[in-house]
Amino acid sequence: MVDFPYSYISSKLETRATAHGFGSFVLAPIYAGELLVIWGGFVMPEDAFMQLDEHARSISIQIEKDVFLAPIQAEKADYINHSCNPNGGLRGANNLIAMRDIMVGEEVTFDYAMSDSAPYDQFDCGCGASNCRGKVTGNDWQLPELRERYNGYFSPYLQRKINKLKTL
Repeated sequence: MVDFPYSYISSKLETRATAHGFGSFVLAPIYAGELLVIWGGFVMPEDAFMQLDEHARSISIQIEKDVFLAPIQAEKADYINHSCNPNGGLRGANNLIAMRDIMVGEEVTFDYAMSDSAPYDQFDCGCGASNCRGKVTGNDWQLPELRERYNGYFSPYLQRKINKLKTL
């Protein structure tokens, strides 16, 4: 029997240790729109999700208002870090694509504001981007500049919330 991973990560990416844990870095040029990662795992309601240890929660993604996708086991695809100036964005609830061309050696990142509306993974940000917010929260998706910058790259449930705000 073949042991298949639960998630997909592009063969153009390499996961390796960084000063802050692990990250995924580009081995061959990636072009805008190219698929980077598809996360898999357990789908669970928030109350069960909050019972997971801190590490499992930190490598999970929110996919609906009170629903989370948690890893079955840690895999390379789970180590895509946050940046306030990301090069990856969501296409659907659990697919990460390149928002722009990404060069060899760059770390692949996404802004957690694209998926999170819950406070489970709030932290002081040290991403180093010139536009760093300094703190990442579950309310960042509400910032007008992020709603504009990431239009089309939000998780579907957040995009629905954003669209509803536009009609009010």
